[in-house]
Amino acid sequence: MRRRTAALATAAALVLTGCSTMSPGGSAGGAVTLTMVESLTNPARTDLLKGLIGDFEKQNPKIKVNLISPPTEQADQKIQQMLQSGTGVDTLEVRDTTVGPWSNNGWLYDMNKDLTGWKGWQAMTENAVKASKDADGKTYFIPYGFYGLSLFYRTDLIKKAGFSAPPATWEDLLKQATAIQDPAKRQYGYAFRGGANANGNASAIIEAYVADDVDPANGFKLKDGKTIFSAPGALDAMETYLELFKKASPKSSVSWGYPEMVEGFSNGTTAFLLQDPEVIATVSESKSITKSQWNTAPLVAGPSGKTVQPLATAGWGVAKGSKHKAEAIKLVEFLSQGEASTNFTKKNSLVPILKSATVDPFYKTGPWSSYVTMTQHPEKYLVVTQPRGVSWWTEWQQKADADVQKMILGKLTPKELLADWDGYWTAKWKQA
Repeated sequence: MRRRTAALATAAALVLTGCSTMSPGGSAGGAVTLTMVESLTNPARTDLLKGLIGDFEKQNPKIKVNLISPPTEQADQKIQQMLQSGTGVDTLEVRDTTVGPWSNNGWLYDMNKDLTGWKGWQAMTENAVKASKDADGKTYFIPYGFYGLSLFYRTDLIKKAGFSAPPATWEDLLKQATAIQDPAKRQYGYAFRGGANANGNASAIIEAYVADDVDPANGFKLKDGKTIFSAPGALDAMETYLELFKKASPKSSVSWGYPEMVEGFSNGTTAFLLQDPEVIATVSESKSITKSQWNTAPLVAGPSGKTVQPLATAGWGVAKGSKHKAEAIKLVEFLSQGEASTNFTKKNSLVPILKSATVDPFYKTGPWSSYVTMTQHPEKYLVVTQPRGVSWWTEWQQKADADVQKMILGKLTPKELLADWDGYWTAKWKQA
């Protein structure tokens, strides 16, 4: 999945570019004005949000909303600076990577009591309700959707190779991808991720292999408190993963990141791809493969038949410094239910937060159906929370990406890699 970085800019400039002459949080003619800030911006998304805000304002004529949409690369640190000032922001986008530090610094408002009795909870999936609360039961944001992995696969290539169904396990994936691999025809089995964010897919297979023992509250821990990298199953996982690169992936994928992986599948070069639902739209626009040639399947499982779905999420929250918390929460509620929520998830290719998606034709058939299947069977597709909120997460990603690449280049054995990762996380948790 893609990761975004941020760069510092002044809050004063941000406020000037995002707001009208009316001061943030001010009022005119009895109308409360909220300042809302998004972080994962793009033009289409911003236009969609403006339309939803327009609908909210029609329903709530005494509440006006100024939407600030800084460039994604600058957004998180711009928001952070605004939060540090204690004023100037009411409703904001909160991510699973920012909720930890921002709440620890006292910048986010706990909406838990305000949302008691809110009917919106009843319409949400179990995953969404769980994601809205931290370990202490506090609600700093309500998720607007999830980024979850599924397996994109070529229906025609697996049939030609003699298989009647897509892979259900990592072992199946290795078997099918190896059978399809034919470099002489520029046909490859798996779109391996060896470059940027290689650590994500490596962690996914390890978690699948230790699914029965993983701690749901911390996807990098076992229930006995040790790291997942110390488990015997972790070595089986990484050896399988290395085989997947050696036997069933393009050699160039040693440096593939998100764009190269997606291109490798959408241009017809590779038969399998592990990616987020946002890729559905990209592949659907491909001129190289038709809709009848591909589909998605649920995330492949480990030896136990279970797998771990490390859902990444983000949502809408309220700043603790907001002077209009009731109105800000009303906006969060509006965006988190009904047609507003459905439109936002569909148009941003997100795994939905509403139960109604299971009967929505948009999600019920075609490449979206695998995500509904996983949501309906939490006993097999276990949802865990990865420790993305720790202060060393970026450091970990950089280190782990480099280590995965060393392993596939033969400079590090799977056993050495896992021993190093086990030591890294054990030491970090002791220091925390």
